[in-house]
Amino acid sequence: MNPIPISDDASLATAARRLAAAPRLALDTEFMRERTYYAELALLQVADADAVTLIDPLAGLDRGRLAALLQVPGQTKVLHAARQDVEVLLPVTGTPLGPILDTQIAAALVGHPPQIGYGELVLRELGRTLEKGQARTDWTRRPLSPAQLAYAADDVLWLLPLAAKLEARLGQLGRLGWLQHDAALLSEPSRYAQEPGDAWQRFKGIESLPAAEQARLRALAAWREARAARRNLPRGWVLADDAARAIARAAPASVAALQALDVMPAGAIDKLGAEIIAALGEAETSATDGLRQRPDARPSAAERERMGRLGDALRRVATALGLAPEVIATQRDLRRIARGEALGAVLRGWRLAELGPALDAELARG
Repeated sequence: MNPIPISDDASLATAARRLAAAPRLALDTEFMRERTYYAELALLQVADADAVTLIDPLAGLDRGRLAALLQVPGQTKVLHAARQDVEVLLPVTGTPLGPILDTQIAAALVGHPPQIGYGELVLRELGRTLEKGQARTDWTRRPLSPAQLAYAADDVLWLLPLAAKLEARLGQLGRLGWLQHDAALLSEPSRYAQEPGDAWQRFKGIESLPAAEQARLRALAAWREARAARRNLPRGWVLADDAARAIARAAPASVAALQALDVMPAGAIDKLGAEIIAALGEAETSATDGLRQRPDARPSAAERERMGRLGDALRRVATALGLAPEVIATQRDLRRIARGEALGAVLRGWRLAELGPALDAELARG
């Protein structure tokens, strides 16, 4: 199947009319993010039952027409490991794609490894070997080579038959509702909200820091996130993680004291030093006793014992269902439950129905 290239609005309009009639579309994206905060969409691959279409968003295409192509009411979008693609397309669509069928989720629900890659899944389920060698290519360079185009087309060529086969298996298992539940979560806008106030969660071990130091690092993380988003720059280009930790630990009270730490280039301090000191000052004046703890903060001995019993129950249920335990619940989920959070606040939908009774029984033991 030779892919159809789209690089002008007239061709896009023709393709959009044809694709709008399909009950479902296979989608994938190629993008670059090394030099920006927001991913730069470089290629959109679309397949229906008849053709693969490769759309070049860098050719100055009408974004409104492209958004309309992606938002035909009721049309299912089939993707593999969809979350990243949904996020990449958000500047085009404005709201998350939906409805979605994620073949990685479907595969996990029939017993494949939870994070199975697309190529491996196609090989296991359809007996097809995909082209390799272009995963690290620069998709923003033009013209794209025949090898790049073939690789990009393969990424959607097998999605529709793969989805159909996995859906049939899930139907036999009575788990189609599970897939619909998990896929619906991918269309929740809250999953893609990037709040500067939550950026501290990128720093591992922050919950073990002294309260004042934790407050400073949280303030620096929020400042960095907001500036990176505003300037569309990678976070590390604004302030490296190691530098943020060192600054939070030393708590410099002036630009001169910040310079003495020798953790940032002099030019960066000239440009950003006053903002960093201001962020630290806000942290020092804020209350520190209300700092939130990460769900994966180190558990107590009693919590570890309870988590062990909950983990045993999880493994028993997973074995009975033929699933990997982490498909049903994560260690973070078990920590939250062991600390006293209600099952219904941690587990949702089919997970609560399948695992909840076994965990309830363990919790009743104390």
